[in-house]
Order: sequence, then structure tokens, then C-alpha cells
Amino acid sequence: MTNRAHVLLWTDNTAAYLDAIKEAGLTDRVSVETLPRKEKPSTDQLARTEALMAATVPPGLLPTMPRLRWAQAMTAGVEGWLALPDLPPRLDLTCARGTHTESMPENIIASLFYVAKPLATAAANTKAGKWVHTVAQPLTGKTLGILGLGAIGQEVARMACAFGMKVIGTKRRPQPMAHVDEMLPAERSEEVLARSDYVLLLLPATPATDNFINAERLAKMKPTAWLLNFGRGHLIKDDDLVDAVNQKQIAGAVLDVFREEPLPAEHPFWRTEGILVLPHIGGPHPQRDRFVAKLFVENLGRFLDGAPLKEVVDRTAGY
Repeated sequence: MTNRAHVLLWTDNTAAYLDAIKEAGLTDRVSVETLPRKEKPSTDQLARTEALMAATVPPGLLPTMPRLRWAQAMTAGVEGWLALPDLPPRLDLTCARGTHTESMPENIIASLFYVAKPLATAAANTKAGKWVHTVAQPLTGKTLGILGLGAIGQEVARMACAFGMKVIGTKRRPQPMAHVDEMLPAERSEEVLARSDYVLLLLPATPATDNFINAERLAKMKPTAWLLNFGRGHLIKDDDLVDAVNQKQIAGAVLDVFREEPLPAEHPFWRTEGILVLPHIGGPHPQRDRFVAKLFVENLGRFLDGAPLKEVVDRTAGY
């Protein structure tokens, strides 16, 4: 037992993680403790934990864990972790980047269909018993601009290409990517905004991306273009978007993430015609823990072997 690494799973549903540890053959190499999110680690747990998996941690906790060498965040976004005033500088922090590649691309494509096809109108007319002939807009030949082309964006691009769409986008370190017609550096984001019929936001939340979509950038978009945000709520300056939609500067927006969640009932997004509010359905999946467990266990094996971890957070970049 003394040679086993002490691992703390600080989450409510641990079955998938315990099963993955067993299937990976790591059971004899670790001593695993589980703790519900509503509970706090004991003094003994704080003292002996070497590897931690959690969604978030409160300020003041990490400095009380002298043996902690690695923390695995359960989400792709780690702004909460990076905002900690006492995040140990030498702590290896990894995120769950890449674990949404099954659920989120499908939900993004569904949003494109919602915008282009009159299904919602037909549903409303069905309730009213009205036959109203409408014409669906084709996706074929339209341009999808993706700001923040990572693993999710690449999968969306693959699906969009199957519908005959042209895909352009930005990446901090541009490089050729399958199914992407044109890859641009982040500094050319406004060019993507100007050329796209649909703009998809998949940027992380960093100081550089806060209020990234503001009145000036919205003015670059086509009046027929739609904005889809599945990245972070902080990417959009809310009032500027409401004004742009109300003034018909853009056709509308589909929003899945917000600065405050749940979105307050008094927020103007609810009342703005042309804005669809989704209750953060982009990433969740019925087997979400299974995907995160796969990444966690791969990293756990690397941690035990002293090998480089996957999905290490770049603290300077913010993700």
C-alpha cells in the first residue's frame, strides 16, 4: 500500500472512473478515494493526495495539499482553476479537452438546421392547425466560419463538408486541417466574420477573448449571417448582440453559453426576436463520464510512469 499513488476522485459519479482504472490494470498501483462534491476533503486526504480529479476547487484548498503533483479538471474550460489566486505554479494541470467531440458537433449541426430549415415554424403551425408553405434554405454552398478551430471545430467541419458547405476558420497556430478550406491566424478573425454565412464561436474564455464579439465586430458580419456561440458566454458583449439583432445588422444568434447560468429571467436575450437561448446543451452526453474517464485513466498511467501528460493547460494562453 505504501508504494501506491494516492488519488482523490472529488465528484459525485465515480463508477466510470473506478471501472476505467480497473480495466487499465492500474488498480494495484493506486490507492483511490472518492468524495462527493458537497463534502470537503479531510485533513488526512489533503495530506496524502498526489493526484486529484475534480470539476473545480475552492480558493485556499490546493496549498494545503503538500503532496499534490497533478490535477485533472473534468471540463475543457479551466478559467475557474486559472482564476485561483493560490494555484501552485508547479502543479501539473490538465483539462478534459477533446471529450465533447461526440455530443457538441452534433448539437452544433442541429442548430444550423434549426436556422436554415423551417422546422420550428412548422412545429408552431402544427399546434395552430395551420398549413403554411415555407421554403428551406440550403446549407450547400454556404460558408461556415469557425473561430477557434480545435478538435470540436474539426469534427464540425467534417460534418459541414458533407452538406456541401465551405469551411474557413482561425487557430492560434494555423496549420492545414482536414475538411477546412482555409485556415487563418487569429489576427484575421474579422475576415472570417465578413465572409461567413454562419459564424461559430468555439474560443476559450481568456482575458484576450472577453467581449470578443462586440459592436465593431458584429458590424463586420453580413446582415444575413447567423452567430452561433458554443464556446464561452464571456466571448460576447451581450448588449451589443441584442442591438445588432434588433437593428437587423445580423439575422440572429443561437446561444448555448452565457456569462451567468442559468440565464436570469430578466435578461434581454429571452425577449429578443432572432435569438434562440439553449440551456447549455452543447457538451452534455448521457455517457459523459465515460469519455472523461478514458482521458483521466490515460493520464493516470502516464503520471504513474513519469511520462508527459495529455491536454496540459497552457497557463499563459489560458486553456
